[in-house]
Amino acid sequence: MAKLKITLVRGINKAREKQAATVRALGLKKIRSVVEHNDNPQIRGMINKVSHLISVEEIQKEV
Repeated sequence: MAKLKITLVRGINKAREKQAATVRALGLKKIRSVVEHNDNPQIRGMINKVSHLISVEEIQKEV
């Protein structure tokens, strides 16, 4: 299963409340903070809502 590396690249000060809540739900707190999540439809939906605030990279497991 692929994992996603999500980085907060813009602040959430001027973002709408729902977008800021989504960023916090992803586990991001400060600019340049990084989290990893499994790739699933729920996480992809959250990413689509705040795509202008974050950057996403796919991480493939080496076998």
